[in-house]
Amino acid sequence: MRKIEHIGIAVNSLEVSNEVFAKLFGAPAYKMEEVASEGVKTSFFQNGPNKIELLEATSPDSPIAKFLEKKGEGIHHIAFDVEDIVAEIARLKSEGFTVLNETPKKGADNKLVAFLHPKTTNGVLIELCQEIR
Repeated sequence: MRKIEHIGIAVNSLEVSNEVFAKLFGAPAYKMEEVASEGVKTSFFQNGPNKIELLEATSPDSPIAKFLEKKGEGIHHIAFDVEDIVAEIARLKSEGFTVLNETPKKGADNKLVAFLHPKTTNGVLIELCQEIR
């Protein structure tokens, strides 16, 4: 893992939260997109080298909807940039971590992604991100 790629925050409304974070950072979201396969709309904010991803559910059975129902708005995951996601998945599995999707899938912001189960990472959902080349 090379660095924190972004921090994901689950929100009830992108429209409302985009206004809050635009005021916070003094700049609007630089990118918004929908990831239909995950039932989520996202927006990204850049603050110096740091990125924040806001996530709004688009269907009641999506992972974000379930998270919001259980925990409310707040930090959903921490994403780490990796050079080779397949190799990193294999390494982490060999270290005893539970990988939620062993085959990387297309995520937001031109990334391949995979997630580690929070039960094996002290309650924190970890996302692995590799830039799609």
